Amino acid sequence: MTPYTENSQLDNELSLYDDSQFPLTVRALTLSLTKQDDQLIECRLTFCVNPQLYKRIDNCALFNLKPDARNPLSTGKFLPDTDIIIETALKPDLLPVLAHGATIDSVTKYILNLSQEQPDHQILFTENWLGLSVKQQQESGSIGYRTLWSYISPENLVPTTSGEAISEGIVNFFKDWTEANLSVKTQKAASQMLEGINTFLTELADINVDEITEKIDINLSPSPTNNNIFEEMVNFFTADDWPFVQLQGQPTLQIAFQGENGTWTCYARARAEQQQFLFYSVCPVKAPSSKLLAIAEFLTRANSGLAIGNFELEFADGEISYKTSIDVEGDRLSSALIKNLVYANVRMMDEYMPSIMSIIYGNLSPEEAINQIDL
Repeated sequence: MTPYTENSQLDNELSLYDDSQFPLTVRALTLSLTKQDDQLIECRLTFCVNPQLYKRIDNCALFNLKPDARNPLSTGKFLPDTDIIIETALKPDLLPVLAHGATIDSVTKYILNLSQEQPDHQILFTENWLGLSVKQQQESGSIGYRTLWSYISPENLVPTTSGEAISEGIVNFFKDWTEANLSVKTQKAASQMLEGINTFLTELADINVDEITEKIDINLSPSPTNNNIFEEMVNFFTADDWPFVQLQGQPTLQIAFQGENGTWTCYARARAEQQQFLFYSVCPVKAPSSKLLAIAEFLTRANSGLAIGNFELEFADGEISYKTSIDVEGDRLSSALIKNLVYANVRMMDEYMPSIMSIIYGNLSPEEAINQIDL
């Protein structure tokens, strides 16, 4: 029988709890039940939180919102004054707690009553809900991310599942994740990221992590359509005597560069479908939290005067990089184009690095630091 879903529209406060038993008061928006052959196979809860509460959820990875298990839906940062909507699914092993044959109305009433009468009930623990997506509506549209759990589909996390659906979902997640993360400097190997998946996933389903990793490597290897850009990229760095290594399963080269003012790591990447070439220089020192705003101001001042490329700052960990890129759709990528982008890139990082260091390790202001640049 085809699965069918019942929905209940809510507008109720609901108290959930993390492992410290500290309450999170959210505003429940919808509850949905999916059944097949009258058997409950999924229970989803959607709620909204303010940005301050989301920060706590994010920092503690509550609702299993693990940093390595997220795929961005679009670029952009969450605004500090607009609610954030989170969709979650109850872990399948807790579905039997909900009465057999229960209606959407009775389950809704049951969960809301638990919040008032049995705050220590396991259904109210954040660890027992899988975050599927996190979104915020802005003027430019919806931004946020969806998670690995939404690719797998929670109903597949049952003992009778063969593991094939889960394997396919994980592979698709990594395909989208690799495509979405233009910042190849922060990418991890698939096998490393798989280590961050909850152990309950391998306990509930018959999956082979090594087999999944192999499938991911195959799917993320440069395809024939990637060859023109990727091969031209390899040919350039080989002919120009730049030692490099290819990141496993990715159309990406990692390169060490020695400038006049320091040594750092570079990444060159081919994007097949978009017909783009990207090159990054990653500053060897990250900005500490106490200097993030000063570095952000400095890089903004620097970017306003740059003709080729731009500086980027990752607020999550303080990583500073310089990016140059080109779109060659309808044309071809040549060694001359690559050379111009690469040498302009490393020159900018080398010229600006002393000023970056003077802000991080000294007391130079962003304005003073930018004034000492002599290009």
